[in-house]
Amino acid sequence: MAGELVTGPGLIQWGTLLLGRCQAAGVVTPYRWKTPKGWQSMPALDSGTVKRPQQHGGWPGRLLAQPRTITLDPLTVRAPAGQMGRVIGQLEAAFGVGQDEQPLVIQIDERGPLLVYARVLRFEVPVSSTWQLGYAEGGAIQWEATDPRRYSVTEQSAVTGLPSSEAGLSWGSPTETGLDWGSPVETGLVWGTAGPSGDTACTNSGTADAHPVIEIRGPCTTPSITLSGTSTVLEYGLTLAAGEVLVIDCWAGTVTLSGQSRLTTATARSVPEGALTIPAGGTAVISYRSADAVPDPASTATVRWRSAYW
Repeated sequence: MAGELVTGPGLIQWGTLLLGRCQAAGVVTPYRWKTPKGWQSMPALDSGTVKRPQQHGGWPGRLLAQPRTITLDPLTVRAPAGQMGRVIGQLEAAFGVGQDEQPLVIQIDERGPLLVYARVLRFEVPVSSTWQLGYAEGGAIQWEATDPRRYSVTEQSAVTGLPSSEAGLSWGSPTETGLDWGSPVETGLVWGTAGPSGDTACTNSGTADAHPVIEIRGPCTTPSITLSGTSTVLEYGLTLAAGEVLVIDCWAGTVTLSGQSRLTTATARSVPEGALTIPAGGTAVISYRSADAVPDPASTATVRWRSAYW
């Protein structure tokens, strides 16, 4: 799991490499840092504001966050004499050029760790005569996270099935023997076990809207996801067989089935996938429905998300 090595403030995990030290947790690494620049600050913003041509000011436009850049500068390396090559080699192995983003987990205080998905842009450890003594200073590491939001390390999930009604009153079986009022004492009528409502609540305790990943498992026809209380609907004109899973990634804007895109199956009332978010500091109710006259109880919708922070 991402961040499993981060056990207290002052630690950073990149892949399987741990940087920093945490005295409270008794963790000390050869790699020391002072400040992760760009981590606690708001990312740069692109403003869509347009100036008024004949008046003061402008018309407010949309604000969109740019990618987040995180820099450890300076980075200090300490190692036992004669082991500097091994310690530096671990850094070189971890900070090579990579095309794919991976989790970067940082904890700076008692509130716990947060993560971003990033790539390395810069890595440097200056060579000096102090290497012979197991010491190097003035190094730097820089990452870029194309999604500027920071996330809770723990992923949350919620599952619901298609809505179904209660079984209703039982008149006796196999012959109609009448209503059962309870036995041996009259405890009241049994209306049957209530089925799923088709709704599930998702809480985002962060400061930024979070985009979920939704997995719809068949069998079902024309599945739809609705953000309750809004006009935000995702609906797809296809039929899922038993065991087939349609994956909707609201951040990536993708809809896939068995690895193949099914984005073109979106119906006319479906909005762009990126429009469905779990609002910052709130709870969203997500409803799962289908066009089936008799919903199959095996069909489910699973929502996965992380609380998001600026």
